[in-house]
Amino acid sequence: MTAQNQNGVVKEMPIEEKLKLLYDLQIVVSEMDKLKILRGELPLEVQDLEDEIAGLKTRINNFEDEIKNLEVAVSNRKSAIEESKALIVKYTDQQNNVRNNREFDSLSKEIEFQNLEIELSEKRIKEHTTDLTQKKEAIDESRKQLSEREDDLERKQKELEDITSETKIEADKLGEKASKIEEQIEERLLSAFKRIRKNARNGLAVVTVERDACGGCFNKIPPQRQLDIASHKKVIVCEYCGRILVDKLIEQQV
Repeated sequence: MTAQNQNGVVKEMPIEEKLKLLYDLQIVVSEMDKLKILRGELPLEVQDLEDEIAGLKTRINNFEDEIKNLEVAVSNRKSAIEESKALIVKYTDQQNNVRNNREFDSLSKEIEFQNLEIELSEKRIKEHTTDLTQKKEAIDESRKQLSEREDDLERKQKELEDITSETKIEADKLGEKASKIEEQIEERLLSAFKRIRKNARNGLAVVTVERDACGGCFNKIPPQRQLDIASHKKVIVCEYCGRILVDKLIEQQV
């Protein structure tokens, strides 16, 4: 980050000032993290419920399609039975007018075949009816689950909305403050800050030296390293966790 003095000469921002901005940004985003913690697991719970509800609706639609197909299959089998019965009547009547035994035997085989077709259709109707009963029970259970999950979702969304509403003003102010600070930090440092913060378990990218140790991972920092940090001559990161290190003086000045 550079700035112009009164004579219009471009001047590099001192490292100390860069460190102050980074530490100030860390304080602000940490406050934003606290607001997110207030919401707890609610956002994830809401998302899980929305996914489960979508899955239940898909399951119900699939059951409904399967039920329609089974009902059509039952109807077709019933029609087939009626057709077979009609053919049996027809072939039986024809047997009374046959001219020889061969024709009689042929018609007997047709009658036998149609009886077998009737038996098969009745078997399939029984199977389809059992499937229909099971599908309808499953769809009733799924609808019950769907109703329960929708009630849960409505309650969780209300809780989330209440918490979000309570913290919105503060969150907006912090977001605006963070944006103003980010505008003053050079892109390279800001990118490094965000990368470190993303990889840090507690969201801390900038930490102070506490009792001769890194305030992030608590590993000891050698005395010479501490002197380098206190000199504010360059940006120094912890050799163990990669966080940016600042001394108490920077903390006090922010």
